[in-house]
Amino acid sequence: MQGDDSDYFARLTMAVAVERDQAAFGVLFDHFAPRLKSWLTSQRMPVDEAEELVQEVMTVLWHRAALYDPQKSSLSTWLFRIARNRRLDAQRRAKGKDAFGEAHWQMMEMQASDSLVEGEERDARVRQALSQIPGEQMELVKAAFFLGQTHSEIAEATGLPLGTVKSRIRLAFQHLRRALEDSSVP
Repeated sequence: MQGDDSDYFARLTMAVAVERDQAAFGVLFDHFAPRLKSWLTSQRMPVDEAEELVQEVMTVLWHRAALYDPQKSSLSTWLFRIARNRRLDAQRRAKGKDAFGEAHWQMMEMQASDSLVEGEERDARVRQALSQIPGEQMELVKAAFFLGQTHSEIAEATGLPLGTVKSRIRLAFQHLRRALEDSSVP
């Protein structure tokens, strides 16, 4: 049934993207909004903030449904990744500092103004760079950034020492940085 659900949600998302189908969006909202809210509150986010963030995520779905690619991930994965990223951004803002600094904000501004073609080219470079990360490091990156696990949770799940988990993730990002720098040179 999982594959059927995935196809069904992909079709609804396409209807939102192409036809601005409000009924299809309503079905998606009714299905995903409570799940996103539940997950966010399980991440210790206050209920009112979780509700607001769910609204943001669903607004992204409405406006950017055409960017969803069912060949790359399920709609659920895509929406939860957006929610996770927005949650982390909200946490950084609440602390009054941005862990990534000015470069992070510049990148966000560039992403907002990039054309779809430029975005696809960038995504292809990132996918290519990610494919160059060694397998064991990539598994840890997936756990941390796509599943939202903390380094401690990853260490417990894999049986690796916490320092090893942190080192491998750091090495993965060094590989990613080098690959992206190499791909940007004409």
